Amino acid sequence: MPQSPDSPPERIARIALDTPLDRLFDYLARDATEADIGRRVEVPFGPRHRIGVLLELAEGSDLPPASLKPLGAIDRHTPPLPTDLLALARFVADYYHHPVGAVLATLLPPALRRASAARRPEATPAYRLTEAGQAQAASLPARATARIALMERLGRGIVHRADLPDREKALVRDWLRRGWVAAVAPAAQMAGAGRVVAGPELTGEQARALDALGSAPPGFAAWLLHGVTGSGKTEVYLRLVADVLARERQALVLVPEIHLTPQLMERFVRRFPGYKLIGLHSGLADGERRAAWLDALEGRADIVLGTRLAVFTPLPRLGLIVVDEEHDGAYKQMEGMRYSARDVAVWRGRQRDVPVVLGSATPALESWRNARAGRYRLLSLTRRANEKAALPAVRLVDSRTDRPRQGFTAALLAGLGERLERGEQSLVFINRRGYAPTMLCNGCGHVFPCPRCSAHLVLHRNKAGYRLVCHHCGLTARPPEACPECGGLDLRAAGQGTQRVEETLAERFPEARILRVDRDTTSRKGSFAVMRDQVEAREVDILVGTQIVAKGHDFPHLTLVGVIGADHALISPDFRATERLFAQLMQVAGRAGRAERAGEVLIQTAYPRHPLYQCLARHDYPGFAEAALKERRGADAPPYVSQALLRAEAGSEEAVMAFLQAARQEGLDLGKGVTLFDPVSALMARVANRHRAQLLAQCGARARLQDFLAPWVALLRELPGAGVRWSLDVDPVDY
Repeated sequence: MPQSPDSPPERIARIALDTPLDRLFDYLARDATEADIGRRVEVPFGPRHRIGVLLELAEGSDLPPASLKPLGAIDRHTPPLPTDLLALARFVADYYHHPVGAVLATLLPPALRRASAARRPEATPAYRLTEAGQAQAASLPARATARIALMERLGRGIVHRADLPDREKALVRDWLRRGWVAAVAPAAQMAGAGRVVAGPELTGEQARALDALGSAPPGFAAWLLHGVTGSGKTEVYLRLVADVLARERQALVLVPEIHLTPQLMERFVRRFPGYKLIGLHSGLADGERRAAWLDALEGRADIVLGTRLAVFTPLPRLGLIVVDEEHDGAYKQMEGMRYSARDVAVWRGRQRDVPVVLGSATPALESWRNARAGRYRLLSLTRRANEKAALPAVRLVDSRTDRPRQGFTAALLAGLGERLERGEQSLVFINRRGYAPTMLCNGCGHVFPCPRCSAHLVLHRNKAGYRLVCHHCGLTARPPEACPECGGLDLRAAGQGTQRVEETLAERFPEARILRVDRDTTSRKGSFAVMRDQVEAREVDILVGTQIVAKGHDFPHLTLVGVIGADHALISPDFRATERLFAQLMQVAGRAGRAERAGEVLIQTAYPRHPLYQCLARHDYPGFAEAALKERRGADAPPYVSQALLRAEAGSEEAVMAFLQAARQEGLDLGKGVTLFDPVSALMARVANRHRAQLLAQCGARARLQDFLAPWVALLRELPGAGVRWSLDVDPVDY
């Protein structure tokens, strides 16, 4: 019905939608009020309806009234996104120059991005032990340790489905049918109803660290907890969380990898029985993730433990943020909105006026410099928490004199044999999955490239035989019988991958129980937890693994770590490669000797005198960091400058380079004291037949770079470039 000329104009609802357009969309507000700001709304958008977030109510629109459509359903079943989370979304949108609607879509769990705004969300499933279950618990055999542990957890209080690993969910489903457990009504799922189990006696260093944290004035502070592997950083986190729970506040704990969540969650559940602990990561089903997110939003969750996406969890009672393994590159999102969860966590801590604790044995150089400059407060744990467990001895095996055969030096094979005889466990670390990095013709030296990417095909082996696989585009092909270049038949695997290492070890030690842990063997949900249990139950003698096993895991019977193929990173064109290598080797070395038995690390290298390896042998992270920072300062590289990387890709190299040249010229015309380098091809110049190139913008002052990026991005959106896709990566870590 048309408005009367005398009636006041209808208010306008400004909606954030997940589109590439960096703007809000105007709709007729109808019955929307100020109380609806932050709520999900359903709106007509083109030929269909979409879910957005109401951000503003305005008195008018720049669009003609006849073109405005009315809002659809408003989700009043769910509390609105709180103002602090909306402010966080706007900060992230501004800093990373990403549309605010797309940022808000990242904040929402997938189910709430799709579901009708009028639909009432489901409550979190939760369970309790029945009397029949209590009677059954007494009759479980002693060897059924997993079932006994789950019965004990249920006996201590309500357990939520989102907190259960897959193998326990299957048990609960069976026990529901048997009547041993019962579902709990939503009203009974309350936060803050638990207790804290006493922890182990603190070491002197742990006590001093906690005293420093406890005596600090309330409010925001960023703390860098630098602790050697096995020094008890997790115990410090647990004590801090206990203090937060005592004040009826919530704790957010971030870990870099989904594989680390089950083990850490088990420790938290044992320490805080009855408190509501939720896990948030991409491995959850959509319904579980939505339920856990709503528990956090509505204040029912006491502790949130998750990967990088959990940094955006709404927490009305937030009292502490912990970022474990803060140096890890997994905290940086590499697609879409390219944010750093570690940096967002620090900003959020400042916004909410709560402390942020960043923990690592090998802090990022940015964090180490911040600590040296006084922006972060440094806490150090220099000894292992178990007084009987010393740091492992690191031995550099010179592969020029002890030449490897099938990837193994005599020293490493001897070390593995000794551990087998003593009944101890070993880990062989090689960060290359597959059978071999490529296939080679012995006659002419031809290697097999991916026809769609600037990469070699990787040789894999399975029950059906060998296959060549591209790890970038997924192309799979059967190996040819003859060389396509010379017709020769002498084709062989070149180099070592986890599969070949596993095969070699099986031939050399036929009595050994060998377990390979890489992306191929852990792709099924819950598979890594099963493998970890096998190691802890001493059903494995030798692990062969990639970086998946390099961090955060505590294997008390593992006394030897052997490292193969580490030298490749020393000749990488990426200036961050040595920092990553040092962190990776320090982390994997830390898996050895974490209990009473002494640990040893054998690193096969052709460069035993390299300063990186020398620092590693001394467990000297500060020495390595000081040398690396000196190099960075001399090279005018981060953290002494701020950078943004404009990435572009297209079907032809000419199109992508033309776009980047035009982008550079637009930036030069803006001025603002920012250095714009010439466009160059990416290190991986072609992926899936798309040519990729990049343009680096650099400035000595972060604020000045941000002042430049805002108008530059606006100009980039107007640039012609048919078929060109581009994205801006602020504070890039991958070049």
